Amino acid sequence: MSTELATAAPAPSVTGAGAGRQTGQQDGPHTEQQTGQHGPYAVRLEHVSKSFGPHRGGGGGQQVLDDIGLRVAPGEFVCLLGASGCGKSTLLNLVAGLDRPTSGEVRVPHGRPALMFQDHALFPWLSAGRNVELALKLAGVPRAERRGRAEELLRLVRLPDAYGKRVHQLSGGMRQRVALARSLAQGSRVLLMDEPFAALDAITRDLLHEELTRVWRERELTVLFVTHNVREAVRLGQRVVLLSSRPGRIAHEWRVDAPHPRRIEDSSVTSLAREITGHLHEEIVRHARH
Repeated sequence: MSTELATAAPAPSVTGAGAGRQTGQQDGPHTEQQTGQHGPYAVRLEHVSKSFGPHRGGGGGQQVLDDIGLRVAPGEFVCLLGASGCGKSTLLNLVAGLDRPTSGEVRVPHGRPALMFQDHALFPWLSAGRNVELALKLAGVPRAERRGRAEELLRLVRLPDAYGKRVHQLSGGMRQRVALARSLAQGSRVLLMDEPFAALDAITRDLLHEELTRVWRERELTVLFVTHNVREAVRLGQRVVLLSSRPGRIAHEWRVDAPHPRRIEDSSVTSLAREITGHLHEEIVRHARH
């Protein structure tokens, strides 16, 4: 059994304590895609379950995820919804290679994904540009190229003058933009986002929705986005996946056909958001009765 937990882009291969594993083969972004019976994928989970606590032989663990099957196509934007504690963040950690499934398999063919959290997690003693450069350094970018690449990424997130600014000089929205630039600096075509805009005010969040949509389309990224905000999920995602309460199972999926760019107040967004909210409430009530 391999105990290696991949920490860089080359070919992650993680085998769980049970049958679960995460595997990937390092291909360039424009080479042959990994395929299965439903076509190419950037992320694939097959019969994935996750329990915490003692489970080898004696049981007694707490099951968080149960038999998750999910395939994310290259370039697709998928939003995960569910009540608190349903396992959304756990699922992201499995895809990121930060943990192993108890059973089942996680596949990410093109190396380790980039991960962006709710907290920006920027180093306060470094400037915005240096924070991005650090990610470039860890990705193996030569020193001579780092500043230019960092400035390019800051321009991409609409912060062309932020290179020399310290974290305390940046607003909350600006910090999240720098965090996005740092995530993109990792060079992955798969971006995992764990409620990155939850702590922001509504106006700033609305602006960052627009920026994220633009970056996703320009960079042709695959995005797996966790949120509690139903309207946010419908505004951003091409597909919305609802997890049941613990243990998390895929309860419903919706394809969002409205074209981008979308607005949070669009009738197509509010209509589908009402439908999804109804199913979410049903899941919360069902869980409360058990």
